[in-house]
Amino acid sequence: MALNYEAIMAYRPADIRASYGARDCMIYALGIGIGMDPIDPGQLQFVYEKNLVAFPTLATTLGWMGRLTDPKFGVDERMVVLADQKVVLHQPLKTEATLISRPYVKEIIDKGAGNAAIIQITRDLKTEDGTLVATVEASTLARKHGGFGGKITQSPDPHAIPARDPDAVCDLPTPPNLAQLFRLTGDTNPLHIDPGHAKAAGFPRPILHGMASFGIAAHAILLTMAGYRPEALASIEARFARPVFPGETVRTEMWRDGSEVSFRCRTVERGEVAIDNGLVILR
Repeated sequence: MALNYEAIMAYRPADIRASYGARDCMIYALGIGIGMDPIDPGQLQFVYEKNLVAFPTLATTLGWMGRLTDPKFGVDERMVVLADQKVVLHQPLKTEATLISRPYVKEIIDKGAGNAAIIQITRDLKTEDGTLVATVEASTLARKHGGFGGKITQSPDPHAIPARDPDAVCDLPTPPNLAQLFRLTGDTNPLHIDPGHAKAAGFPRPILHGMASFGIAAHAILLTMAGYRPEALASIEARFARPVFPGETVRTEMWRDGSEVSFRCRTVERGEVAIDNGLVILR
């Protein structure tokens, strides 16, 4: 299957109305493992309708344009995983709102024949009166889709992790059914639930959504560096290096430098770095 650069770049989905409420906020929080300590007030604020607040990386699930499944795009969805993610929160998310999403494909990076193509997608989330709430950027890695003749062949340099030992470490467990919970937020890619589909894509079993791992990292940082204050998160970005399997413990290593927090996540059981080159800006 050959990636069709012109068809993807010409694709302009219609504006997407993203309406969400308290139930969506709670499902998202549960989908990133929040609430596993049922008496922790820091976690309860995200999963209990009493004094509910929205977890900031909920923005990653709002107004998503979906996967490029139309055959005209030439993308084999079995070979596609999330490569990197960035969220800029221009203001804290409310627990109930209708936002307008304007997604578009920014560029496709050609890593060469036999290698990957990296599809960069961005969207602004605005209120109905035009107030900018969040900007969400993501890149998907389409394995073995390179070599289509793209002019851009190099990805931007990622944020560098400090060479010293981390200033803080936070271990967060995940339940074995976490991917089944997270897919209720809207990403129903069978890679995350169907064992046969996962094996066909080269994985021994279904993997956790990259956006869920991203939310787990944000949880660790808010817990460790911001006293569980969601309004403190101004932006967060990272690259995805290896998958997380539901049921594993995610260890987030953090380096604080003023309002900046560099971070990296690894799976405790396998010792593999799953998320790298992370950067959070705190208010």
